[in-house]
Formats: sequence, structure tokens, C-alpha cells
Amino acid sequence: MLSKSRFNRRFHRVADLFLILFSLLGETWKELNTHSLYVLDSFPIAACDNYRICRCHLYRGEEWRGYQASKKRFFYGLKIHLMITEHGQPVEFFLSPGSYSDTSALKAYFLTCPKAQR
Repeated sequence: MLSKSRFNRRFHRVADLFLILFSLLGETWKELNTHSLYVLDSFPIAACDNYRICRCHLYRGEEWRGYQASKKRFFYGLKIHLMITEHGQPVEFFLSPGSYSDTSALKAYFLTCPKAQR
């Protein structure tokens, strides 16, 4: 069994490979998606709970504090914005600070979608 520290070191060693694999799979699924129907969604990745913000060392500042309306709670961390095909295959993602709304984050990032084939 790997310790938490050893797992973290191994994970960071292969993180670039995961990004390359995700990119290649995303491009493949974009090409196979002939209807060019995509769904955009975002969800929080909390680094810590609201009452532990003063002890958080990963992020600093109010831009990382966001609100999760579905659970009626604040979080401190990132938001992941994910674009998936109509069949649920992820093709693109990007990260933004927790305080960014979905519309302001989408203005800051350019999503590449192929045109629909007729």
C-alpha cells in the first residue's frame, strides 16, 4: 500500500501524461461527434471549507472564495468548467478561481469546436 506522500509524488510525475492523454481523447471524440452537440457544466473543487480559509496555504485572496448555489454553501478553491459530448465523453476543460461566474469564465477561455458535418 502506498503512503499518501508516495502516491502524491508518483501522481505528480505522471500528471503531464494525463493531460496529453486527455487532449488526444478529446480531439478524437470531437471528430467522432458528427452532430457537434456539446454540454458545458462547471462544479467546484474545494481546497478547504469556509471556516478553514485562514489556514489554507494553497490559495490566497478573495477571488478563490466561491458560492455553490445547489448546496447553499461557500467554498474556497477552484471551479472546473467541462465540455462534454452528447454521449458524455469529456472533450475540453479549464480551471478558474472559485469566485468567477460561469459566464465571466467562458469569456476568458476560448473553446474549440469543429463545425457540424451535414
